[in-house]
Amino acid sequence: MRVRSSVEQRIWTEINRMTTQTIGILGAGKVGTGVARQALLAGYRVLIAASGDPKNIDLIISVMAPGAKAATAAQVMEEADLVVLSVPLHKFRTLDPAALAGKHVVDTMNYWRDTNGDMPELEEAPSSSEMVLAHIPGALLAKSLNHIGYHELELDALPAGTPGRRALAVAADDDATRTMVLDFVERLGFDAVDAGDLSNGLAFEPNTPIFNGSYDKAGIAAELAAHLTAERELEPAV
Repeated sequence: MRVRSSVEQRIWTEINRMTTQTIGILGAGKVGTGVARQALLAGYRVLIAASGDPKNIDLIISVMAPGAKAATAAQVMEEADLVVLSVPLHKFRTLDPAALAGKHVVDTMNYWRDTNGDMPELEEAPSSSEMVLAHIPGALLAKSLNHIGYHELELDALPAGTPGRRALAVAADDDATRTMVLDFVERLGFDAVDAGDLSNGLAFEPNTPIFNGSYDKAGIAAELAAHLTAERELEPAV
């Protein structure tokens, strides 16, 4: 039997690591269960956790995301290849930094004053995802799936290659995480657009053109470019 070289072994290990099998969702609300339904259709194993005993959400999960499994937050963070944050943004403070260290995580959360109240941390942060990352600094965090309605996840999903297929942006500092989430978005039924670093997630937060609209791949790429140009213009001259 041929033995793999060290380079081949590293490549093989990375390929296996990048093959997302289990999606763990923190949050059993409309967004979390909407993501769960699409992930199940895409062939993923799906775990969903809310606060408290998983038995408390068994019925909700069986109705809203049949095929998913109710779990504890600890189980989700331990077993998931990709953790999806779908809780109200102000609850980011309850996330366990140690349990999420080294995990691939995608932030789908948005700030809504009526729901989240005043958040001094957000006022001081460049973006909501960077605020979350400051709390879970060991996590490999991406931003995506926040600029689409939970109902649109099913209504707008289309097979790859379909003309006019809706696109969603993905921002992350870690290349492996970005690649993983880009693939996840594609498998959910959307063209995935690489938005670059996590800080660029600001381009698709609430009250931005990307957040407020629906774009194909070229449209989102153009809006991202416009955002980056505007950001550069705001930078002080050296």
